[in-house]
Amino acid sequence: MSETFRLGAVLALAGGFLDAYSYSVRGGVFANAETGNMVLLGIHAMRGEWHTALTYLVPVAAFAAGIIVAECIKARFRDRGGIHWRQLSVLAELCILLVVAFLPQSLNMAANVSVSFVCAVQVESFRKVHGNAFATTMCTGNLRSGTERLYQFLRSGNPEQRRQAGQYYGIILCFILGAALGAWVSSLLAERAVLIACVLLLAAFLMMFWNMEDPCAEEAEGSREKTR
Repeated sequence: MSETFRLGAVLALAGGFLDAYSYSVRGGVFANAETGNMVLLGIHAMRGEWHTALTYLVPVAAFAAGIIVAECIKARFRDRGGIHWRQLSVLAELCILLVVAFLPQSLNMAANVSVSFVCAVQVESFRKVHGNAFATTMCTGNLRSGTERLYQFLRSGNPEQRRQAGQYYGIILCFILGAALGAWVSSLLAERAVLIACVLLLAAFLMMFWNMEDPCAEEAEGSREKTR
């Protein structure tokens, strides 16, 4: 279930929501986009503005820490019965965001660091949809892969490549819709808007108990059988 399109779509909604939230409410920062933070780190370091440079280094470090924590959760709980390790990752994200909802504007740095950490845990824990590499907190790689599959379909007419391209673009669309939702809710609820992201993550957590086959997976399997 953790690699189904429907779960990826929900997580992409949450990813887009968090980026819009951090930008709209927490000081104009894209907490998911560490590339931008690295660029700004270099710019301010070049100018000798070390204090400002440090403010961009901290979320980058938090993102790296999130990757490590996700791997630790995986290593510790992967082979244990009961709750799946990816569900534990989602629960950790949810609990952290609950705290972020009650941080005042004076603690925007702490809020953005927390969101960066959460996004790192998510992107490391959920990396595939039906065996293909996806990201649910950023879209550059998805755009590249989706366009590549589209080009391959136009050249070969292979329906499997068309399906994969549709999935990549579907995840991108969900990310954009999540960002739109995040901007709208942020204008209404300000700091508390992140609670909606908690609802999305709770939905993702519960969905992983649902072990039914994804229709897209069945369609993919049918396509593979035909090619055999």
